[in-house]
Amino acid sequence: MRNIFLGSLAMVLFASAAQACETAALGDLAIGDAWSRATIGATRPAVFYVAITNAGAQDDALTGITTPAAAMAMLHETVVKDGVASMPHAMRVQVPAGQTTELAPGGYHGMLMQLASALNEGDSFPVTLTFEKAGEVTVNVDVLSLRSEGPTCDDAS
Repeated sequence: MRNIFLGSLAMVLFASAAQACETAALGDLAIGDAWSRATIGATRPAVFYVAITNAGAQDDALTGITTPAAAMAMLHETVVKDGVASMPHAMRVQVPAGQTTELAPGGYHGMLMQLASALNEGDSFPVTLTFEKAGEVTVNVDVLSLRSEGPTCDDAS
């Protein structure tokens, strides 16, 4: 019985990590590794992380995010100055040509406020990213554990 439980648990964990590794294409942009952390209730904000690869010859910029999972979704950047961390609003996140830009813990990230409901591990929700030049694309965001540092994709950095 214990082996069946552990096997089922491993399949669920692997499936969650594999879904977070999906990649969406928008012109020269590849958007992947979209994930969030589980929240403690709906009154606390959530985060959104993603990797954006620009294979084109022109720079682009991420200018906004929206999701039905939160009434207010904004781009923020974690900044540490004189030992004090803050998270000011970012009007745009550069996506330089030929490079990968990551929204990741400790840097740029999506801040999801006024959640529609708590985010539970194993859940997923859509986020629409708006780019200055490429337009809009919607990606599926997987909710990982509260302690997660990100999905374990083969191409994850």
